[in-house]
Amino acid sequence: MNRLYSALYETAMVAALLAGALVLWQLGVAVFRPPAIILPAPTDIWAEFISSPGFFLRMAAFTLYTTLAGFALAVVLGLVLAVGIVHSKFLERTVYTLLVALNSVPKVALAPLFVIWMGTGIEPKIAIALMLALFSVVIDAVLGLRTVDPDMVNLARASRASTFDILRKIRLPNALPSIFAGLKVAISFALVGAIVGEFVAGSEGLGFAILTAQGQFDTPRVFVCLFLLGLLGTVLFYVVEAVETLLLPWHVSKRAVPGSDH
Repeated sequence: MNRLYSALYETAMVAALLAGALVLWQLGVAVFRPPAIILPAPTDIWAEFISSPGFFLRMAAFTLYTTLAGFALAVVLGLVLAVGIVHSKFLERTVYTLLVALNSVPKVALAPLFVIWMGTGIEPKIAIALMLALFSVVIDAVLGLRTVDPDMVNLARASRASTFDILRKIRLPNALPSIFAGLKVAISFALVGAIVGEFVAGSEGLGFAILTAQGQFDTPRVFVCLFLLGLLGTVLFYVVEAVETLLLPWHVSKRAVPGSDH
């Protein structure tokens, strides 16, 4: 119960801070009167959203779908690669090194290649979201799979446990906290990748809406898209965290601290 009250209190505090920031923003615009093309008031941004909510929600739904598709592929492919890298020196020297090198290249520079290879549909956007999210999943999954107690692995081998059994019953449960840390980073990167894809070759999505609004110098529309992106990113992050809490209630980071209200 204390944890529930604490969560509600923290949510109320965040809401109050955001509301205070919006009030200060509104007052600042009223006092200093900057041109609307530079900084519109929150009321103007809200009016822009209310004028065509269907358009903005459709754009947000497209971006959300692209993000989730790229993230899901990154999770599946990343975990498979991590398991292979942990169990194969060859994959560690080749695939792992290739991923590190690929991650060092600016993704915006690679995005046009995906458009050339896959066209201007949704496929290159999903591929870019996958590419941005993949590295975080692989790195944290490899770290978690490797940081298992060697004595536990040796004991399992002495008991004639197979490699698959050791992976399923020892390595993977031990790696879950590290994997979820990577997933929380990856979901944000997947959203960035989806927007990058829409910037490069988009006809739908929040990234495309931002580009068209920029061409028309429609600053309130740009801010509406930015607020929706911030909302999407926040919700997706906390959904992953909620799944982590559900699956890992035993982890130290999810336990109540003695002497606190959490």
